[in-house]
Amino acid sequence: MIAAELRARAGAMPLTSPSYPVGPARFAGRTHMVIAYRTDPDAIARIVPAPLRPVGDVVELDFAAMPDSTGFGTYHGAAQAIPVTLGGMPGRYVRLMFLDVHAPIAAGRELWGFPQKLARPGLSVQRDTLVGTLEVSGLPVARGTMGYKHRVADGAGAFDDPLYLLKILPHVDGTPRVCELVRVTRSAVTVTGAWTGPAALELGPHALAPLTDLPVRAVVSALHVVADYTLDLGTVVHDYLA
Repeated sequence: MIAAELRARAGAMPLTSPSYPVGPARFAGRTHMVIAYRTDPDAIARIVPAPLRPVGDVVELDFAAMPDSTGFGTYHGAAQAIPVTLGGMPGRYVRLMFLDVHAPIAAGRELWGFPQKLARPGLSVQRDTLVGTLEVSGLPVARGTMGYKHRVADGAGAFDDPLYLLKILPHVDGTPRVCELVRVTRSAVTVTGAWTGPAALELGPHALAPLTDLPVRAVVSALHVVADYTLDLGTVVHDYLA
């Protein structure tokens, strides 16, 4: 195989059976339950990498169900995200993320830089309650609940802010070959429904899923939103190795 042909085919690992198609990725009927809560601002300051700047003492835990996604099929996720600014513009730094299917984990880590690991996240309706769960190595580490569709909310701007990701890829000798801050946006957004209501959130300790580094002090708000959107390819905004 000549070098030019190899470069043309080398979009994902492994070469002969790629784990995912190169994005952008389109999602239909994607459902989120985002619970915002107050936590320790000093802990946030220690976690957020420069040049991002944290905003206040609020963190978000996002439970998501992806029933129809291009190249990835059907899966669930849970993510801890921190409101930040970069150059005065708002965004979300995605600190931890857990999925239950290999293809989006591989794509998220290798292509975009999402901090994804294999676990058992879930989002479902249990009678009159929207329930988000996260189990890691068989242990419960997060449980969020929300009254199901209590009040209509404005979800129009739910996906406007960019996501910031710390993308790390090692060299063959174990040193970092890529260490970048990546910005990812969502486009062609159609919100089909949004609601708010009473919510509660509980986090449990886990050595490999340290959500409790940002403990829950008080729930601030909750948003249940259903939308179609495209996850765009990323842009490098800071190279830590340069």
